[in-house]
Amino acid sequence: MAREPIGQTYSGTVSSLDESCTTKAEWRRRLLQQRRDMDETTRSAEARALQEAALAWLAEHPVRTVAAYVPVGGEPGSPDLLEALRAAGLRVLLPVVNRRQPLEWADYTGPDSLREAGFNLLEPAGQRLGAAAVGEAGALLVPALAVDRRGVRLGRGAGYYDRSLPMADPAAPLIAVVRDEEFVPELPGEPHDVRMTGVLTPQRGVVSLPV
Repeated sequence: MAREPIGQTYSGTVSSLDESCTTKAEWRRRLLQQRRDMDETTRSAEARALQEAALAWLAEHPVRTVAAYVPVGGEPGSPDLLEALRAAGLRVLLPVVNRRQPLEWADYTGPDSLREAGFNLLEPAGQRLGAAAVGEAGALLVPALAVDRRGVRLGRGAGYYDRSLPMADPAAPLIAVVRDEEFVPELPGEPHDVRMTGVLTPQRGVVSLPV
């Protein structure tokens, strides 16, 4: 089943981040440095804007389960979004890293349900539901370093999401969560890259991307 448009249509206006980046490694270095340089006031304001936009979009769509993530290391968003999703009556699935295998998933039941894990991550301590549980999500909020207008997503390079997202419901929107500056004209892509169908940024909210 083809994924439906999920938000406002892409308008052609994206960030003009340094076009000297030509490889994924160069993009990652530049983007990670920009996140490290961001001040806490800006980070907090963007997290609030992302939360408001995500909740507004979800309120207009028949979604009961959302796959999300716990932001770490300068990733856009905050754990407050997870609590807001639960308060809105949604079931929230969070990823559990399983070596080099596809991500497993577990229910988020509150801040006390999180524990420290590898790669400086926080993950749910409850029952692991297996890799196929991602197929229960009606929408997925996917961490990314950047995404382009074609839906090409740049991750950190470990490949966990590229191995996991093919198991998502084909009708479920795949929404990359990035800063406005990280929504760029074009990224280097590869055949195995899973294309995003939407992007969520603080200023634009949810924008539908080509598929």
